[in-house]
Amino acid sequence: MKPANAILSGYGTTVFEVMSRLAMEKGAINLGQGFPDDNGPAEVVAAAQAALADRPNQYPPMMGVPELRQAVAAHNKRFYDLDVDWQTETMVTSGATEALASCLFGLIEPGDEVVLIEPLYDCYLPMIRRAGGIPKLVRVEPPRWELPYEALAAAFSDKTKLILLNSPMNPAAKVFSREELGFIADLVKKHDAYAVCDEVYEHIVFDGLTHHPLMTLPGMRERCVRIGSAGKTFSLTGWKVGYVTASPALLQPISKCHQFLVFTTAPNLQRAVAFGLMQDDSYFTGLAASMQAKRDRFSEGLRAIGFAVQPCQGTYFVNAGFAPLGFTGDDADFCRHIIEEAGVAAIPVSAFYQDQQTAVRTTARFCFSKQDAVLDEALDRLARHFGRQAA
Repeated sequence: MKPANAILSGYGTTVFEVMSRLAMEKGAINLGQGFPDDNGPAEVVAAAQAALADRPNQYPPMMGVPELRQAVAAHNKRFYDLDVDWQTETMVTSGATEALASCLFGLIEPGDEVVLIEPLYDCYLPMIRRAGGIPKLVRVEPPRWELPYEALAAAFSDKTKLILLNSPMNPAAKVFSREELGFIADLVKKHDAYAVCDEVYEHIVFDGLTHHPLMTLPGMRERCVRIGSAGKTFSLTGWKVGYVTASPALLQPISKCHQFLVFTTAPNLQRAVAFGLMQDDSYFTGLAASMQAKRDRFSEGLRAIGFAVQPCQGTYFVNAGFAPLGFTGDDADFCRHIIEEAGVAAIPVSAFYQDQQTAVRTTARFCFSKQDAVLDEALDRLARHFGRQAA
């Protein structure tokens, strides 16, 4: 038999699947995968139910239903003062991951270089390599996750087609500052490149910080693609509704790729997301406040157990060093250990780095977007386990 595609076949099962399977086998609380455990906003769910019954359930327009594209444009203006033409500068996708695929396959030519900042979401590298791109990796590291300006500048060249930027950043829980974004924008302009901006956690930012889309910086309006996610904004990760904002010249090749990947997305879900994006400001501020309270609740519990909890500026995730607990293995060993012995699942942060020989191996990532009772039970299990270990 002839071999399958060597790039994708070379990847093993993701660490998320490995840890989730082990958690299921052991009956562990799964704080590994990043999804909430409630059913999302009742009003948005009801809007989807109503749209399912009273609208055509046939193919919607390839670019998305007008209601959602208009809502995406209005959302850009409302939160970021971006003037967006919904007819030429917005597109709906089957989740942010499909949006990423459409952007990367639509913009990258074989041999193009793509700058990325590690640790990074696991789908980025396979997509870039399958598109023929050459990754140029720059890393931030715990506990402060500071951007290395010199290394980032060195990663850019005349061969750079784009930077793939994730802010707020998973798994580092970092929100890039205006100064950092300005430095990135200057590099993009200097090297005549683009920026694909994964901004799915845009409304989950804490401690009074502000998310600044790179697209809002001077000279970046025509060079940026901005990706949003209903899954994260409305705690409805199973719906797989994403949306793209870009200038017409950039959106055209991206939409061609989208056309041949999935073509379209469930129309009732699109209309419900349009309804959601038009909610009062109180919904969006309430989302951030609710997640910040969960972050504080869980972080304080981890500190009491003895973890070295790292700063968390946004997203669903908090990272914690386990060396103070006396565990001598690496992060993969630690995550297997707490699943099997404490009944709690987390993700080893080393899995988000490409070079496993030099990856950070002292930190575990926990997802706190769960009900308080679940977080409390997970903390109780960890406390009981490490209490016994210490004794």
